[in-house]
Amino acid sequence: MEEEYDDRGWDGVDRLDNDSEAGEDAENPEQVLKECAEKFSTSDYIMEPGIFSQLKRYFQSGGNPLQVIEELSQNYTAVAQMANLIAEWLITGGVNVTNVQAMVENHLKEMILKTFDPKKADTIFTEEGETPAWLTQLIEHPTWRSLIYRLAEEYPDCLMLNFTIKLISDAGFQAEITSISTAAQQLEVFSRVLKTSIASFLTNPEDWQNTSRECAKMVCHGQHTYVYSQVIIHVLARESKGGSSMKRLSQEITKCAQKNGNDVTPITMALNGASAYPLACQALTSMLSKNTLNPADITVLYRNYNAPDPPPIDLIRTPQFLELLVDSLFKPGVKLNPDHKPKYIHLLAYAASVYEMQAKKGQKRVVNRDELQATIHSVETVHNICNINKGSSELMAELAIIYQCLKYPVVSVGIIRWVECTVTEPSYFKLSTEHTPIHLALLDEVVTCHPLLHNQVLDLLIRLFESKQDELEILVQLEMRKMVLDRMVNLLCAGCVVPVVKYIKQCWQKGDTDISLIRYFVTEVLETIGPPYSSEFVHLFMPMVENDEITGTMRGDGENDPVSEFIVYCKANYTAVV
Repeated sequence: MEEEYDDRGWDGVDRLDNDSEAGEDAENPEQVLKECAEKFSTSDYIMEPGIFSQLKRYFQSGGNPLQVIEELSQNYTAVAQMANLIAEWLITGGVNVTNVQAMVENHLKEMILKTFDPKKADTIFTEEGETPAWLTQLIEHPTWRSLIYRLAEEYPDCLMLNFTIKLISDAGFQAEITSISTAAQQLEVFSRVLKTSIASFLTNPEDWQNTSRECAKMVCHGQHTYVYSQVIIHVLARESKGGSSMKRLSQEITKCAQKNGNDVTPITMALNGASAYPLACQALTSMLSKNTLNPADITVLYRNYNAPDPPPIDLIRTPQFLELLVDSLFKPGVKLNPDHKPKYIHLLAYAASVYEMQAKKGQKRVVNRDELQATIHSVETVHNICNINKGSSELMAELAIIYQCLKYPVVSVGIIRWVECTVTEPSYFKLSTEHTPIHLALLDEVVTCHPLLHNQVLDLLIRLFESKQDELEILVQLEMRKMVLDRMVNLLCAGCVVPVVKYIKQCWQKGDTDISLIRYFVTEVLETIGPPYSSEFVHLFMPMVENDEITGTMRGDGENDPVSEFIVYCKANYTAVV
């Protein structure tokens, strides 16, 4: 940093040496005296960082020392010193030092946010000619770093703020600026931030949804950041260690860009090698750009993937394309031409069952024909069941067949989509007569068979739990939500523990959920689980168990009830909760 800014100032011009006054000699003395007089007449100018450079200009232009002393003295109102004096009085009066400091800092932050002038801020470098010492000290404090972040978002073209962001990154605080758009304007800073964001994604697999979301938000700031990041992630995805995680991160970033209304299909096609297969590339690009499938392009892909030398499997494993296929086959109300339907089914089954492995001469495609045909048959069977609007009694007759097909992950993904579209219909629970509708019972089986689909099921259950069922009576609404909680408990028992408990705890803390539902969940969980427990589970679950409003009526006189037993066991075995 010092080497970079030794010889040239922020604005790119050579700095003036202390002994060189050529630039200053060229100034009009009368004009300099007038400018300096205007500055000296402002309140508390003697406290300004540029006071010494202005005094130097003033005296070199023949300014009167007595006059400037009188001018600065008369306009010295000591605002900063008065603030310090009041702070000392508050501390003397018994107010905590930390609270006083926070009051002063917060008020100062508000004033700076209201009055900040980016043009004046940029003059800091032109006047001082180097990085001010106070700026280096300022970025050591979290309060002022957060202020810089807010200002940088509001004034992205301010040179002083951009330079300060770089100083913050150089100081090792790049983890704090993952969502700062200003970082995207400086390649060096952005690269550090991207590295930190990727590392966070890789080292926190249990929190991958949040870390990938934050990374995607940053990467999708602009076209240049998107292309740069995707190329780097694409290279990292080739590594044997962590490569699959990088591919998933790339897909999440692509999904974020699409949600923001950006067509990134050409970039995706360029990175996945589709250009080597022009017909397949053209067909896929056409459908992804329009976000809709059409029989002509599906036919082209079908022929390509049944040719002797088919394109890479990754082309049709693009998440957007797979979601379109799943919607076309499992979303209620979608009608497909019977002549083309087998092609849709074949492509989905092919993408789900065929895999490629690294070989000495490159990628080796492994096609298990029996597996492929079994997947095709299962997808077609369940599609035919879902495509007909059947009642619960009719579905019961098909239940054994559906359960048999659910062992295939791609079929389970389709069932989740079908169930989602069905149970989110406004009148579904009004017309339902079963305690546990058969559609939701199918989700229990999906949860049992496929741990990787737990998050999708939980998201759907959360939507149902939070949905407004205004057409139902209050008591019926409570019973419906208890039924959804039963599904969540089943999800918990299948291994999705922390996400479920974390969600229910958030519902309790927000205070917008009937306490009887929280009590019901806690009761069901206590009757289901047994030691040993993970520390994270105890940390999340214990506050609800200990809360009298939730479990007060569940406790007995002794310690034989489930609530007391859980509390006693945890306090004896987990020091963090004692």
